[in-house]
Amino acid sequence: MSGSIARLFRHRLAWPLVTLAILLAINAVFNPSFLHLEWRSGHLYGSLIDILNRAAPLVLVSLGMTLVIATRGIDISVGAVVAIAAAIAAWMIGGSLSSSGAAQASRFPMWLAIMGALGAALACGLWNGLLVARVGMQPIIATLILMVAGRGIAQLITGGQIITIYYTPFFFIGSGYLFGLPFSVYVAGLVFALLYLAITRSALGLFIQAVGINPGAARVAGVRARRIIGGAYMFCGFCAGVAGLLISSNVKSADGNNAGQLLELDAILAVTLGGTALTGGRFSLVGSVIGALIIQTLTYAIYSLGVPPEINLVVKAVVVFAVMLLQSAEFRASLRHLAQRPAQGASS
Repeated sequence: MSGSIARLFRHRLAWPLVTLAILLAINAVFNPSFLHLEWRSGHLYGSLIDILNRAAPLVLVSLGMTLVIATRGIDISVGAVVAIAAAIAAWMIGGSLSSSGAAQASRFPMWLAIMGALGAALACGLWNGLLVARVGMQPIIATLILMVAGRGIAQLITGGQIITIYYTPFFFIGSGYLFGLPFSVYVAGLVFALLYLAITRSALGLFIQAVGINPGAARVAGVRARRIIGGAYMFCGFCAGVAGLLISSNVKSADGNNAGQLLELDAILAVTLGGTALTGGRFSLVGSVIGALIIQTLTYAIYSLGVPPEINLVVKAVVVFAVMLLQSAEFRASLRHLAQRPAQGASS
């Protein structure tokens, strides 16, 4: 029995799941209504639903970041890409209020605005992919360029102002409900399902692992490493674009300066919490989703417990640090060694 438990905790997803369960339990202890779900007006309401809804953009960005990190890369520009996509969607949709306060038609058709935002996000991913795969620039430097410039581009689109969206149909993307659940959950779930099928039902997952473990050997073996790397960055840009649509739709506005702020750091944390190796090769899509839920649940707990805003980032960092230590096989081995020392001293 103990051997089975030990093998269970050696699984890469064991500690992320334990961490998520502990955070949920802490929330339930300090907030008795945390686990309560209520069906009202044809929708499910409750803290758990709110966490899923707010975690959807982070889940999307984390999925894209997973592929990039799996190919030995990093993308710190996703927050800026979120801002660009949100700014383009808000500018193209716009809308205005009539004298009666009713929302009028958008500036461009909504489908065209969505395609424009996603097209720009894909172009950002292509730019990063070209710099890394073709030019040979270091990933952190290549994406740092867009991280800085992207904020400027977003602010140029918005004119340095917050663009308010008045077109009601657009609000459904980020704050609408379908079959009782937030529509954003379906969007994130669809992207995850399609990516999971592509990874597990084709050779794509094997190619990504090969490129991440040894790009040179993968190229010699016939794997088109540059295309795999470029495709990973494009997919990451696409996911950031979808997240930008969800965020701008939910808050009904676009802020080129603050939209997606620090989202890249949360995505990297979510990916590493989920067991993906920053050295490339080993990755887990399910783990990245769990990592995103951990971060969102932790954020919810910090605010619901009344932790002062000036130290909430410190609390988040401490929790993440502790989880990463528990995931380290070397750290756990050191703990076991220290625990065995007093026992050996007592027996002697």
